[in-house]
Amino acid sequence: MTPSPADRPLGPYLRVEGLVRAFDGVPAVREVSFAVGPGEIHALCGHNGAGKSTVVKLLSGQLTPDSGRIVIGGQEVGFRDRQAAQRAGVALVDQELSVVPALTVLDNMLLGDIHVPFVNRRRTAAAECRRVLDDMGLGRIAPDQPLSALSLGERQLVEIAKALSQKARLVILDEPTATLGDVETEHVFAAIRRVAGMGCSVIFVSHRLTEVLGLCDTVTVLRDGRSVATTLAKDLTVDELIVQMLGAAPRRLSAERASGQADARALRIEHLNVPGRLTDFTLTAQAGRVHALAGQLGGGASDVLRALAGLHPRATGVVTLHGRPIPFRDPVRAAREGIAFVSNDRKSEGLFLGTSVARNLVATRLPALARAGVMVPRRERRAARSLAERSRLPPHRLDERVTALSGGNQQKVFVGRCLDDGRVHALLLDEPTRGVDVGGRAEIHRLLRQAADRDLVVVFASTELDELLELGDVIVTMRDGRIVSRYEGDIDEARLLRDMTHGALEP
Repeated sequence: MTPSPADRPLGPYLRVEGLVRAFDGVPAVREVSFAVGPGEIHALCGHNGAGKSTVVKLLSGQLTPDSGRIVIGGQEVGFRDRQAAQRAGVALVDQELSVVPALTVLDNMLLGDIHVPFVNRRRTAAAECRRVLDDMGLGRIAPDQPLSALSLGERQLVEIAKALSQKARLVILDEPTATLGDVETEHVFAAIRRVAGMGCSVIFVSHRLTEVLGLCDTVTVLRDGRSVATTLAKDLTVDELIVQMLGAAPRRLSAERASGQADARALRIEHLNVPGRLTDFTLTAQAGRVHALAGQLGGGASDVLRALAGLHPRATGVVTLHGRPIPFRDPVRAAREGIAFVSNDRKSEGLFLGTSVARNLVATRLPALARAGVMVPRRERRAARSLAERSRLPPHRLDERVTALSGGNQQKVFVGRCLDDGRVHALLLDEPTRGVDVGGRAEIHRLLRQAADRDLVVVFASTELDELLELGDVIVTMRDGRIVSRYEGDIDEARLLRDMTHGALEP
């Protein structure tokens, strides 16, 4: 149950005052302050790296501040973990799904809720679950239905319903609509408005600026770890919000269209479609240049790369690499034809966590290191050392498990695996520096630039403005599964951000 209007406290329900948090001496949040009233939907905006995720973690008990105050309902709080935050009435819908596909919808709704009694009455719990699902517009989903039978968008809605079913007075939603279509998004918005109407305070984090201005009452903008503006949403336009986020007025540039003068050594993608995710994507990416797909989560950039790597079996279109057709609906055949894919989830889709750094580096070339089907340790060691040197990985750590490395070094292992492999002609990377610190990021950018210099086709997807501008020779912006614009040469970051969040789609 959310609070009734009679339970609303006077004044702001949440006050954040001078929050500071640093990691290894590097400040991620510095002097962030804002307030959220009861029944208010309050947006946190800022481009990636502005400090939004850190603030969310501080409010939800995943991190503790170095200094500053968090006041909820008139009481200063200091959360040691998420359970403590939940006891104080804080519910979080994270951008990383925490639902368990092997369990039923009802079991997922109960999972992790500290208010569930030790002796659980299933019939009562199922009735409450049914009520919450109906409120979310999910009448088609049964409480006893396995979550694995639901689509990704439906699983996201169950995650949101789970948070809304808790006895929350403050609900934090971090990119809740990134994977949802228009109809599902409207269900989420209706549920958020209902909860706010009952007096619950809501913090909404999103890159989709049109959604922010259409849903929220107030917007606080973070830039470089600081809160720089708090404004009523009705007083803002998308352009004005972008100015606050970037600190500079957008300059009007004309998008440069691809010339179509394709080198013979190129990855040519024509009319690529993925049902419900990607519409008529066409691009020619020449060898020797770094092509960037710019878009927010769920915008379609990741789907382009996954389709080319054979991970969307229903994808249609025509793909050729250096003039040869690529059977891109089969990941094994796509890899044999020269496509190498680096996923945005290195732990689930990239690394073999129980094995050594050396074995992870050579994992895709084991047949070449074997004799009569038996691995030759000397060959494996030589190849691993060579790749470690290229990737600037510490050679003395080759025998350690890959999980012992930092996130940046783990990512270098994932990328380094694709280097110096004569079978690879196109390198596709989804968020190549996700979860990587500044030093590791620079090293990975160096590796990608070197790959392009060695005449590989390099295409990466990113939501990071700085990364797109620093690394991309050609930038294609995407939204809602379609191309918005294409740029070469000098690119204005404000226009780029606008195209990623609000630009007109290509016909």
